[in-house]
Amino acid sequence: MEYRLLGGSGFMVPALSFGTGTFGGNHPFFGKWGKSDVAEARRLVDICMEAGANLFDTADIYSFGQSEEILGEVIQGRRDQLYISTKATFRMSDEPNDVGNSRVHIIKSVEASLRRLKTDYIDIYTMHGFDARTDVEETLRALDMLVQSGKVRFLACSNFSGWHLMKSLAISEKYGWARYMAHQAHYSLLRREYEWELMPLALDQRVGTLVWGPLSQGRLSGRFRRGQPIPDGSRVAQGAAEGPPISDEWLYSVVDVLDAISQETGKTVSQVSLNWLLQRPTISSVIIGARTEAQLLDNLGAVGWNLTPEQVARLDAVSELDTIYPYWHQRGFQERNPVATPLYK
Repeated sequence: MEYRLLGGSGFMVPALSFGTGTFGGNHPFFGKWGKSDVAEARRLVDICMEAGANLFDTADIYSFGQSEEILGEVIQGRRDQLYISTKATFRMSDEPNDVGNSRVHIIKSVEASLRRLKTDYIDIYTMHGFDARTDVEETLRALDMLVQSGKVRFLACSNFSGWHLMKSLAISEKYGWARYMAHQAHYSLLRREYEWELMPLALDQRVGTLVWGPLSQGRLSGRFRRGQPIPDGSRVAQGAAEGPPISDEWLYSVVDVLDAISQETGKTVSQVSLNWLLQRPTISSVIIGARTEAQLLDNLGAVGWNLTPEQVARLDAVSELDTIYPYWHQRGFQERNPVATPLYK
């Protein structure tokens, strides 16, 4: 397994990490992701550990704590051999303060996560979303206290806009507080909006990217084919896919090129999709998910080789999005805005 720095920190993380949102499933929404029990989860974690993918990503909201509980159970006796990333922000109960990024909710959430995970520290603690009702200073001061106490090693955010992240970084620098070292963001061949502003920001500020949704909820797994029905049991079929709809023509134009490169390389469609991501700037780790051992083993095959520059260029061309203002304007003046080019070289 290849290891990479987490942004501007000295912390090395595996290029592929494992998302445990499929653990548990005792919820109408999260059950559509997967329903791995303790025995199944232990086997998946074992496979990841054997492959060197020893960063496990979870969140308090995943099956309302059950994902953390199952992960905590299966890592007993080997906590020092792996890394844990978990998150908080979203509502966990009807209690008025059990939501957001306030000091009260952050402290309550981290203590609850530590109990469920059966550990005394979290390697990467992530604000799962931006909270516009709480002063950024309050959030960052609370997070800095957690780092200083040793309960949290590194900080990250998720699903922030550019100004959310830049304001947070500026406040951390102003007060000398621990900063966000990574941004967990949605990014794939079908969802490349991350490149417009957040990737240039990450390059400039040395913020690593932890990618979620790299196969676009299974659309880039090789199971979706032109002229064939949506696969039964897929998250798309169950209505659990995130983001705005993706047109069939857009999807299958990308899949056609993936199929061709899959034939050329002898790799699967999902492996080609993941390898393309691993070659993008700022990527510290790509979070893969799996409901079965076969899916996991297939995804783990995305490392140890690289697409050729020509193959990357073909995927870039077929998946290129029409940009919105001001990015299309900036691309017209590349002499002064070199990071506004499609490849961000």
